[in-house]
Amino acid sequence: MLVLAGIVVVHITTIILLLVATIDNAWWITNTVSTDLWGRWELTGSDWHYVNLKDYPEEFLQAVQATSVLACVFAILALFVFVAQLFTLPKGQRFTFTGILQLIACLCIMIAASIYTAELHTSDTEGGYGHSYVLAWISFVLTLLLAITYLVLRKKSE
Repeated sequence: MLVLAGIVVVHITTIILLLVATIDNAWWITNTVSTDLWGRWELTGSDWHYVNLKDYPEEFLQAVQATSVLACVFAILALFVFVAQLFTLPKGQRFTFTGILQLIACLCIMIAASIYTAELHTSDTEGGYGHSYVLAWISFVLTLLLAITYLVLRKKSE
């Protein structure tokens, strides 16, 4: 029972990290600019001003946005499915669908972070990746570990 509680805690932590990575404005930062998946904040004087992401290749930006949101959706859905499977399915059949949903969430966040790395900010000479970008990669690792854990738990139950 303690193992299941630990898994739920890690799963909720992963969901929170995914949401922060998707929503927060620190994927690319400089001294005067903070960029997220949805917009860009520029420091002029002492005020931050929102600017659209007009200089970004639209197809890549939309792919990153969509896969980040999908990763959040699949991770949240996996948590609900996990709880439902825990109480409804017999041993040996549990956690398969949850593991698959977690694996899809893992792939979605990997695709988002990989496209962001490969296609956006490649020509920028100033700045670096912010904490939201790092959280996205940490979420990738956690969702992959959870997917493997769910699939291993399914096999141990048989």
